[in-house]
Amino acid sequence: MNTSGNSFLITGGATGIGMALAAELVRRGNDVLICGRRADRLAEAKQQIPELETVAADVSSPAARRELLELVRRRSPRVNVLVNNAGIQQLVDFTAGERDLTKADEEMAINLVAPIHLSALFIPYLAELPQAAIVNISSGLGFAPLAHMPVYCATKAALHSLTLSMRHQMRNTSIRVFEVIPPTVASELGASHRPAGVNAAAMPAETAATLIADALSRDDYEFALGEAANLVARREAMFPFMNRR
Repeated sequence: MNTSGNSFLITGGATGIGMALAAELVRRGNDVLICGRRADRLAEAKQQIPELETVAADVSSPAARRELLELVRRRSPRVNVLVNNAGIQQLVDFTAGERDLTKADEEMAINLVAPIHLSALFIPYLAELPQAAIVNISSGLGFAPLAHMPVYCATKAALHSLTLSMRHQMRNTSIRVFEVIPPTVASELGASHRPAGVNAAAMPAETAATLIADALSRDDYEFALGEAANLVARREAMFPFMNRR
C-alpha cells in the first residue's frame, strides 16, 4: 500500500508506538487522526505534531466506538486506514482467585474486544472506499507468553488469530488486513511493573514506527519486528503447512 496520501485513524495514538507511528506517517505525507483516553496526553501529542487531529475516546466503550465511526464519516479527508493499536498490560495472578479479575476484564476490553468491535463497525464503511486497510498491532508475547502477564499475552495471541481470519474474509474486498508483531518497545506500556532498564534495552518507538511504515509500503501483511521475528520463525518451523495469506 502507499504510505503517503492516506488518512489514518490510530487508537492509543498519544504515546508509545502509536505516537511514533503517527509522527512517521505525518512525515510521509499522510493525514492522521489519533484517539486516546487521556486528554492531557492528546494535547501534548498535538503540541509536538501540530498536523495531527486528536479526539478523546475510550475504545473499551461501545458508545465511544460508534462515535468514532460517526466522526470518521463526517471527516474530510475520510479515514481509509484503521490502526488497532490501543492496549494495556497488567499483572494478573490467578493464585489470588478473583482479586485481579477487574484488571483482566479491562485488558480484554481494550486489547481484544475493542479491535473486534471497531473492525466490525468500520469494515462496511471501509469497503465503500477504493483502497482501505486495517492494521492490528499484536505482540511477540502472543507467541511466547510471560506467565505473570497471562491475560495480556492471551489477548495478543487472540488478536493474531483474529487477523488471520479477517485477512481471509476480506480477500475479495478493497480492505487489506495487516498484522504488526513488535518486540519490547520503549513506551509507557506496563510502566507500573516494568523492571528498571527495560526501556533502555528495548527497541525505540521511533525505530518501530519506521519499520512498520516500511512494511506497509511492501504489503508485508504479517510483519514481526526485531526479536519478535525469531518467535514467529519458530512458529513457522512448527507449522509449515500454515498459509497465513
